[in-house]
Amino acid sequence: MSSWSPEVDEVLKASGWTPGRKVDTTRWRSMFEAVGLAMHDAAEAFLQEFGGLTVNVSGPGISCARTPFELNPELAWGEDDRFTEWGEAIGRHLYPLGELDHGRFFLGIDEAGVIYLVETWVACFGPMPHALENLVLGVAPRRIDERYEPAGQPP
Repeated sequence: MSSWSPEVDEVLKASGWTPGRKVDTTRWRSMFEAVGLAMHDAAEAFLQEFGGLTVNVSGPGISCARTPFELNPELAWGEDDRFTEWGEAIGRHLYPLGELDHGRFFLGIDEAGVIYLVETWVACFGPMPHALENLVLGVAPRRIDERYEPAGQPP
């Protein structure tokens, strides 16, 4: 049983997701390892289940417009420095997941399963599975500055 709302479940299924889906992540792993971005367990688990999906949502959302996103790390190819630098700035290991709004923004995941919008700034959609719910339903991510302290870390 998925832990998101029936609406999100329906949107994901319409995008090609099924419970227990398992995608081979070898290609993405080797592509990004070649430029120094190692795939951590949270990225592996997420991409095995959701990699390759294109989620075509639009219209008004809860706190921002619903924006289509594509979960294919290759769409962030050549942006590895952006993921490395923002990961260092916020004290996390960010791994590319794909793009949001037809390439306007990139999506990444940290080792704790938290999903981020990555641009010339970074914002947080929260931890899985809530992050996917937020992406589908149009919940604006929380913008993070470089003074961000990951949860559980002393300031």
